[in-house]
Amino acid sequence: MPPRRVIGIDAGGTKLLGGVVDDQLVVHNRVRRYWRGADRAETLDVFVEAVAEIRAAAPDVEAVGFGIPALVDRERAVSVWSNHLPIDDVQFGSLMSERIGLPVWVDNDTNVALLAEHRHGAARGANDAVMLALGTGIGGGLILGGRLHRGAHGFAGELGHMTIDLHGEDCPGDCPGRGCFETIVSGRAIAVAAERAGRASPDSPLGRLVEDGREISGGLVAEMAHDGDEGAQAVLAGVGERLGVGIAGLVNALDPDVVVIGGGAGAAADLLLDPARAAAAARVLPPGREPPSIVPTRFGDESAMLGAALLALDGVGAWA
Repeated sequence: MPPRRVIGIDAGGTKLLGGVVDDQLVVHNRVRRYWRGADRAETLDVFVEAVAEIRAAAPDVEAVGFGIPALVDRERAVSVWSNHLPIDDVQFGSLMSERIGLPVWVDNDTNVALLAEHRHGAARGANDAVMLALGTGIGGGLILGGRLHRGAHGFAGELGHMTIDLHGEDCPGDCPGRGCFETIVSGRAIAVAAERAGRASPDSPLGRLVEDGREISGGLVAEMAHDGDEGAQAVLAGVGERLGVGIAGLVNALDPDVVVIGGGAGAAADLLLDPARAAAAARVLPPGREPPSIVPTRFGDESAMLGAALLALDGVGAWA
């Protein structure tokens, strides 16, 4: 019997990654899209166009799963609110299904990323797990008691919007908070810290990039750090320490088996995670206790795409 195939779409704050995924979790026909400052209609058009491109190479797909950076009412398939995309109060499932011509399933992007990691990746076998996806902001996901935890209204897991600093910076986007976790730890936070370091040391490689007007991204800082740039390494160490402090709070509150770190900033790997592990170890309760494993995703930046596909495969009963 040929494998059943669906499309998985991971739509982040600035990029989209999609592909055909079969019931053996093999990915085919990947596509990427990038955007900035798009309005609602343009954003939804990007989703539809990406699916159409993928589907042209794989007309046998049965459904589409979306992971979106939003609070999602899964029963109604509604995107209730998003801090990074203009998709508030969108009847996402029905709208996309009508435009695409296939059944559509949708959930929060980090929820579906953790779904993939829990079933097949870095959190496999864990009864309790936390996932932090470091991208434009911080996405969060929780496995509690072996199941994805959604909360009373389906909105649980917004770990990036925990207040870390009462008088901190305003949270970017439409979040009403300030001093949120994602203001100090995220791809954007890495870029902001790198720009500050560059302005403080204008003769450094970071300083020259800032002087030249180069756009500084978390990925660029990670690349420079891997190439041995000490300024970039110091930036990642500082952000990693703040990440570890936040992780310690989550560990003390939830006592997970494992903490999984994903998203674009996860490309920094141990340059970010080693300082995080040290900071978490110094703060978990009881003092001196070994903290849970803090590990990168197994599937890298494809976790949410694969998880969205799993959502669709579940929906069409591919495992029956």
